[in-house]
Amino acid sequence: MEKLIENLSALSSGCSLPISLEVIGERWCFMILRASFNGIRHFEDFLSEIGIARNILANRLTRLVEAGILSRRPCDHDRRKVEYRLTEKGADLLPAIVAIRQWGEKWETGVPSNPILADARNRQPIGRISIRANDDRILGLDDLCWIDEEELRNHASGKQGGSDDRGDMVVRPLKELGGDPL
Repeated sequence: MEKLIENLSALSSGCSLPISLEVIGERWCFMILRASFNGIRHFEDFLSEIGIARNILANRLTRLVEAGILSRRPCDHDRRKVEYRLTEKGADLLPAIVAIRQWGEKWETGVPSNPILADARNRQPIGRISIRANDDRILGLDDLCWIDEEELRNHASGKQGGSDDRGDMVVRPLKELGGDPL
């Protein structure tokens, strides 16, 4: 079988994971994001809520603003104060933050965090964050594989027969790469 794996040496040329981690991949950025999702907007409130040093907080807020994850603007009620708000780009991090929290509840603390995140409409706890297929099936490690982008594009455009049967595509199941999760 062809060696089809993620190009792990492509740290900055097109691989989104290392680039993303460069922006948000350290503890204080996650804590600032968590506080932002909880409505914290002011420098002093971040300081008191998450127990971070002033210089580290200033540095991380600047980084998150420069990355477009937070916006920085004068407060409406006091123009001398500044507030930090999640941008659309920042709000899109909510599933990742919740997934990490759920992982920690399962594997690190063993208990649900309090308060429990719930659906505002029916007041029921949210389900586990999951990977879903395009037909909404929940997928696990055994259900995933790598497919070369060019082959997928060629198949979709009809250059490789064009039928819905994709059985002839070269794939590399993740379970072969990651081993048995049990």
